[in-house]
Amino acid sequence: MASSDQDLVPVLDKDGVRLTVDDAIATVTLANPAKRNAQSPALWRALTEAGRQLPGSVRVVVLRAEGKSFSAGLDRQAFTPEGFDGEPSFVDLARGGDAELDATIAEYQEAFTWWRRSDIVSVAAVQGHAIGAGFQLALACDLRVVADDVQFAMRETSLGLVPDLTGTHPLVGLVGYARALEICVTGRFVTAEEAVSTGLANVAVPADQLDDTVRDLTAAVLAAPRDAVVETKALLRGAQDRTYEEQRAAERQSQARRLRDLAGVGD
Repeated sequence: MASSDQDLVPVLDKDGVRLTVDDAIATVTLANPAKRNAQSPALWRALTEAGRQLPGSVRVVVLRAEGKSFSAGLDRQAFTPEGFDGEPSFVDLARGGDAELDATIAEYQEAFTWWRRSDIVSVAAVQGHAIGAGFQLALACDLRVVADDVQFAMRETSLGLVPDLTGTHPLVGLVGYARALEICVTGRFVTAEEAVSTGLANVAVPADQLDDTVRDLTAAVLAAPRDAVVETKALLRGAQDRTYEEQRAAERQSQARRLRDLAGVGD
């Protein structure tokens, strides 16, 4: 996966984010290993742009990172009085009105939402540290393949903040309320073994097998017909918000669409 990604002409390459597309597979790479892929508003805007630039042919999006760490989380420069060049500092944001602050955070969150689109399956390949915003970015994806050296941690609460980049919903859904609360308020590391046993990760492999494992998983996803994958993803994602009877009805409706499509019969 890594070598083919490097051979492709990037669709997007800015602010620590590189997007390449190879037919049905898109690869989004966090490409600032010197800073352990620390995140900033500029990086979030680039991630949002990557989602908007996906061609319609893309079925699987792989999220990966260069270097030893997936992402060290929010760049600590954000906590300085001056913040980032050309960006409002966190101090400036805190002094603004509620509507302005809400709109700014909502804009940041857009970088983390498009990975859940029903027309794609997103796979995070995670190695080393995935801290705070890095943890939440991995949680934004549908599937997570981790290296055996992975260390997840949600450090926002320890800094007097809360996780606000869409990570709380999938975290609770994956590990349950009590464990999610404990992970967040303690800020402790979650290792590969725990990640797999609690459902945070689909599989853990030696670091040198990470790319090959993701490639095999991607191939398996692509082996199924696209429309069936789209319907199945939508059906499963909505399950937690439906009652048992509502889910039964949703299954029937989805299957009716699939049968009619396979039979060439219109609705």
